[in-house]
Amino acid sequence: MDEGKRGLLPGMITTGCAFAGGFIIMVLEIVGVRYLVMDFGGSFYVWISQIGVIMIALSLGYYLGGALADRFQRAAFLTLLLIPTGIGTALIPKFSGGIVNWIIMRHPADESIPLIWQKLDPAFGSALIFLLPCLVLGMLSPYMVRLAATRLSHVGRVSGTIYAASTLGSVTGVFVSGYVLINLMRLSHIFYLSGGLICLLGLMCLFMDRWLDQGNTE
Repeated sequence: MDEGKRGLLPGMITTGCAFAGGFIIMVLEIVGVRYLVMDFGGSFYVWISQIGVIMIALSLGYYLGGALADRFQRAAFLTLLLIPTGIGTALIPKFSGGIVNWIIMRHPADESIPLIWQKLDPAFGSALIFLLPCLVLGMLSPYMVRLAATRLSHVGRVSGTIYAASTLGSVTGVFVSGYVLINLMRLSHIFYLSGGLICLLGLMCLFMDRWLDQGNTE
């Protein structure tokens, strides 16, 4: 089989995973804002906090994902991270209330909240709830680049394709969450759905090494 066809299956698998990861990240970001405003109000600071935390999570995820991919070089390792992350994401409606209440209730009820904490409290809430799952999802793209780039001469093309797929997934996640999911589903159900998708990605990673090896040898 010629080189282009031989790399088709690995390319489809890795770009598909990158697309799914980008999609879920943006669903969590957009839906997370709607979730946080219920307790922190609809101020501009909530949006800033959520966007900033997600960007921090992605930066850390990109770095750690690349480092771990070089060390383990097998997709099955991601299962150990994605399954717990999916379960934790699905449980956000169960445990996040206590976190938010702790952040809010540490301020005296008979005093106005200082402006600095009006800015920082949403950031703390966002970080404690959304940073870890988005960090793990951010690891997918560099990990997929490592798995797909079997030849050094193709690293640029592979990385560009995978990050483009991740970005396209993020764009899709913005519009689907904003125009469809929030209108049709409860926020808690969206978290259940997102957690289920993350677990599905984790299960796929159990078999991905075999699929990639088959695609590279056919």
